[in-house]
Amino acid sequence: MHDDHHHHSHDHGDGHHHHHAPNGHHDHPHALGHNGPAGRPLQWQTPHLPDQAHEPLADPATVDLNLVETAFLEGFARAPDPSSFLRLAGIPFVGERADGMRLHLLRVETEDLVDVGAVMPLVGGTGVAYHPLPARLTSHRRRLAFIYHDGNEQMPLGFAAARALADRSAASQFAVPGH
Repeated sequence: MHDDHHHHSHDHGDGHHHHHAPNGHHDHPHALGHNGPAGRPLQWQTPHLPDQAHEPLADPATVDLNLVETAFLEGFARAPDPSSFLRLAGIPFVGERADGMRLHLLRVETEDLVDVGAVMPLVGGTGVAYHPLPARLTSHRRRLAFIYHDGNEQMPLGFAAARALADRSAASQFAVPGH
């Protein structure tokens, strides 16, 4: 079974106590997440499968991009010259997608998020239960979006998508005749 499953007895409210089988396990199912590893939040949406690795290996390129995005968020908030900071980070003011669509940068949006509660499904699927999170399980996140305009509407892009645009910023500068 599970290496992290703690053996214990249960009173099921019917006055009966179920005893462990000779192998040390008891003979009734548990809800997902029951007796999970201590100190780790459980994901009820994803059942544990014995043939899966406990911790998937992260793609180094994704980890590096996340670190760069975090550094961008921290630096951009304090930058005395946001335009120069954007140029240094490789975020084009006028970007071109692979399909040739030109996008014009309007603004950079940052947002701080703090998760302080969790919703979990009730057994039987009849609703949900809400639980405030203890301090050690709260999470702080930041969101970053680059708001571009394509000529018709605004389009929010993430850090990687904005950096992937071909920089056509120089092409947006032109001389006015007679000046």
